[in-house]
Formats: sequence, C-alpha cells, structure tokens
Amino acid sequence: MSVNAADQILVIATRNRGKSAEIKEMLADFPILVKDLNDFGPIPQPVEDGRTFEENAYKKAAFTAKVLGLPALADDSGLSVDALAGAPGVYSARYAGPQASDLQNNQKLLEALSGEANRKARFCCVLSLAVPAGPALTYEAFCEGVILDSPRGANGFGYDPLFLYPPMGKTFAEMSMEQKLSVSHRGLALLDLKSELEKVLQWLRHRQAEENERRGANDICMGGKNS
Repeated sequence: MSVNAADQILVIATRNRGKSAEIKEMLADFPILVKDLNDFGPIPQPVEDGRTFEENAYKKAAFTAKVLGLPALADDSGLSVDALAGAPGVYSARYAGPQASDLQNNQKLLEALSGEANRKARFCCVLSLAVPAGPALTYEAFCEGVILDSPRGANGFGYDPLFLYPPMGKTFAEMSMEQKLSVSHRGLALLDLKSELEKVLQWLRHRQAEENERRGANDICMGGKNS
C-alpha cells in the first residue's frame, strides 16, 4: 500500500504522554505520520461532559479534527469498579478533582474501597477516529481485573499500579509496554482498528478528498462574493 506519510497525518487528541506513547507504539506500522497535541501550539479544550466513554471520545476527536483541520484519534477510557457502582467511570482522570494527579486519584480509589471484599473492576476504552467534516469511526474494548490494596510496579500511568490482570499475575504497572498492549483495553481497541487498516486508510483518503473539495467550493464562493 503506497501512502505518502508526509501527506497522511493523524493527530492523537491528547497531551497525556503516557497514553500517546501507547497509541504511537501500536500505530508504528501505519503508513502515516502520527502526532499528538504536544506537537501543536495551545488550542482550546473540548468540554468532556458526555455520559459515556463513546460520547467523550467523539467530542474530543471531532473537536480536534475541526480545530486542526486534520484527522484525529481520541481515546476516552477509564476504570469501572463493581463495588462503586461503576465509578469512577467517565470521571476516572478527574476522580479526585479537576486537576488531580494519578497519585491523588489512586489514593481516593483506595479510600473508597477500604474494607471492601469485592475488588472486581474493568478498564474500558473507546477510540473515535474523526475527520474535520465530522464523521467518525468507533472502536471499543474492555479488560477485566481486580483492584489491589496497594500499588505495585513503576510503569504505565493512571490506575495501572492498582489494576491486577489475573491471567498474568501482574498489575499493568508491572508489565512492559508490549505486554500491556497485548491485553489492555486500549491495546485491544487499537488492534481492532489495525485489523481494518486498509479500510481505515481508504476512509481517511476519501474523507480528505471530500474535505478538499468542500474547501475548494468555499474558496470559489468567497472569491465570487468579493469580485
């Protein structure tokens, strides 16, 4: 498949370097140039007020695509704990407050589960791949695990040190990136996207052609208006 990487740019709609590194690793064999928001100047942030991961993923992807005029891939993911009725859910990144650190979120989670015997939880991930005109493709995946009483491991980010994946007997923070991506919610969602690589690239090219045609028509109209 011949695609000029210089012409095919995909923006990961995040400034989270840990999340960006995982996505870039999974997309390393895509014949496109992958960037994230750290490669651009300051841009407004979308309001993540969706009630589901899918709604928030689409909001981020569509907003970023429109602002930058480039295809954008957004991930909205989080931790759902059975004993907490699914919390922290879509509020995972800001569980302990709008500017909460990973450590603060983890501490609040441990406090909420203090004395709780049911530690079952799952990580959920929804990927939304959007183009400037608005249409998007969606991929989602889950990973089941349990929440430990104390953190283990120094890798990863977020709730990784507390999330034990029983089949490996390791927390996400004890795994290498390769191990984690082979079983994690984000890794599995990205595998689904990659399995449709040819169709995804065709879709992006088609949508980009439509966008170029639309812009050309607008330029003609604007030129006629000023003549």
